[in-house]
Amino acid sequence: MSHVIVVGSGITGVTSAYELALLGYDVTVIDRHLFPAMETSFANGGQLSACNAEVWNQKSTVLKGMKWMSKKDAPLLLNPSFDVHKYSWLFEFLASIKHYETNTLETVRLALLARKRLFEIAEKEQVDFNLEKRGILHIYHSEADYNIAKNVNDMLCKGTLARHAVSPEEIKQIEPTLSGDYYGGYYTPDDATGDIHKFTVGLAEKTKKYGVKYRFGLDVQQVQLSDQKVIVSCQPSTENMLEPKDQPIRLEADAILICGGVGSYQLADMLGDRVNVYPVKGYSITIHLNDQKSIQNAPWVSLLDESAKIVTSRLGEDRFRVAGTAEFNGYNRDIRADRIQPLINWVNANFDISTEHAVPWAGLRPMMPNMMPVIKQGKHPRVFYNTGHGHLGWTLSAATAAIISQEIAMKLSA
Repeated sequence: MSHVIVVGSGITGVTSAYELALLGYDVTVIDRHLFPAMETSFANGGQLSACNAEVWNQKSTVLKGMKWMSKKDAPLLLNPSFDVHKYSWLFEFLASIKHYETNTLETVRLALLARKRLFEIAEKEQVDFNLEKRGILHIYHSEADYNIAKNVNDMLCKGTLARHAVSPEEIKQIEPTLSGDYYGGYYTPDDATGDIHKFTVGLAEKTKKYGVKYRFGLDVQQVQLSDQKVIVSCQPSTENMLEPKDQPIRLEADAILICGGVGSYQLADMLGDRVNVYPVKGYSITIHLNDQKSIQNAPWVSLLDESAKIVTSRLGEDRFRVAGTAEFNGYNRDIRADRIQPLINWVNANFDISTEHAVPWAGLRPMMPNMMPVIKQGKHPRVFYNTGHGHLGWTLSAATAAIISQEIAMKLSA
C-alpha cells in the first residue's frame, strides 16, 4: 500500500486525507498545531457559497481598494509598506484581470461539484456541523450596486448556478428578521452554511477508521526527494511540549501533498516550486445568542451584504457568525478592534439582537493572485499541491480533494 504524507489538517488537508484513504492509500497528516482546523478553518464565514464564486480580478476592485486605503474600517485594506512577496502577488493579480470571466466560470463549476460531494460525505459519515440548507441571500442597498450585480448574476447562471433576482418584499419574506432597507437582491436556494471547524474535526475523527494517522505538533523542517520516496524531517512545534526539541522526527512516504494554507508558499519553495500564495486576513465574530429575543431575531438564511462585504451564517440555535474584510498585511494575525467594530455595527444596524457576547477572530486566507486553487503535481513527480483556495476553501475543498486524490492515484500507479 502506497503511503502519502499530507501537510496541513485544515479543511483541504482533512478532505484530501479522506479521499486518499478511500482510494486505499496509507495516509499520515502532519500539522504544527495540536488539533485539526486551528487556523483558517477555525471560524470563517460558514458559507458553502457557489454564489460567491466571482473572482476579485476586476478593475473596479482595484479602484475600490485604492479609494479605501485611507479608511481603517474599509472592507479592503492594504498596508502599502514594501514587501517583495506582496507586490509580486499584486502584479500577478492585475495580470489576471483578463481571465476574470474564465476563472469565475471555472470556480462555479468547482463549487457545484464540491457542494454535491460535501453533502455526500456528510451523509455517509454522519458528520454533525450545523448544516443549514436554506440558501444564500445576496442583498443590495443601492440601484447602482444592484445593476452591477445583474451582470455578475448572468455570468454565474451561465455557469449553471441556480440563482434569481428578488424584490425588497421578497427579501423580507425569505428572511423576516432583516430590519434594514434594501433595493433588491439575488437568492441562491441550493447553497448552504455550516461550521467548518466542526466539520473538519468531525471528518478527521471519521478518517481514522480508514487508517489515517495524525501527527500533531510538528513543523516540517526539510524534505528529501528521490525517484523512489519522500523523506520528511520534522521538529516539534512551539505548541508541542511532549517531544524533545533536539530530536528530529523522520517520516518516509511515496508522495507528499501540500495543503499548508498560507504556509504553502514556504513549503513549495522548500520543494523547488513556486506557489504564490499570499495571506489575506479576514475577521469574524461569533455571537452567542444567550437570550430568547436574540435567538428569535437572528437570521437562519445566510446573507451576503454587497456594500459592507459581510457574510453571515446561523450555526445552530445559539450561535450567529458574521464575517468579512480583506486585509493585506503579511502574516500578521492580530485581532484589531477597528476591524471588528464594523462587523458589530453591521449586526446592530440590521437586526434586533444582542451583541454583548460576540467573540472576535482573525484568520489568514491562502490566496493565489488569480483567485484559483492550486491543484497540481509539482516539478518533482512525488510532490503534489491542494492549496490556495482563498476565501472559498470551505466551498471548494470537497471537489479539489477528490481531484488531487485521483491525480495522485494516476501518477503513482503510472
